[in-house]
Amino acid sequence: MEEFFRDQEGRPPLESVMVKGIELRKGSRVLLWPRPGGDIMDIALKGKVAFIEAIEQDYEDRIQLSVTVEDDPGRDLGDAHILGHRFFFTPEEVEPLEIPDE
Repeated sequence: MEEFFRDQEGRPPLESVMVKGIELRKGSRVLLWPRPGGDIMDIALKGKVAFIEAIEQDYEDRIQLSVTVEDDPGRDLGDAHILGHRFFFTPEEVEPLEIPDE
């Protein structure tokens, strides 16, 4: 549904975002480094490997990466957008794990 509204506004969905000089997109593996002062989930997810499931941008142009954690046995539920298996981080809170081919 959100894509419908973006199409109507002339705002295409983001396909990628640059983090530390590396282009990240859906399927990219990242290491999670939540900002200091977060909640208990931030503490639990710190240092975990995750996959980017979507790149979202709100109406103030802030970017959020929707991720699923690699070792979550219910990771496929995150693909179905079931709460509790998807988490949101800013690009500043992730570290790319893929190194581009030189």
